[in-house]
Amino acid sequence: MESRDEQDERPDENLDLRESHVRSLLKAVSYRIIGTITTATLTFAVTGSMRAALTMGAVEPVVKMLIYYLHERAWQLVPRGAVRHLFHRAG
Repeated sequence: MESRDEQDERPDENLDLRESHVRSLLKAVSYRIIGTITTATLTFAVTGSMRAALTMGAVEPVVKMLIYYLHERAWQLVPRGAVRHLFHRAG
């Protein structure tokens, strides 16, 4: 007979630990909102201008999405496994 500790350590075959698409989307949106509020708050703290803070809050998400897209496209130019190969060769 298994002890209680052994039962607790055994994974539940019925438990799906994958994250749902909706949860991932909600996390991405909430993270972006927090990031934008942080940027606007820091801009206001530095400049003292509400107009500058709101402008940065509006522009920042668009610019960051563009930068993310360009970053992803740049990584598409790097063959898969190339970075791992560099680390193995250096070590």
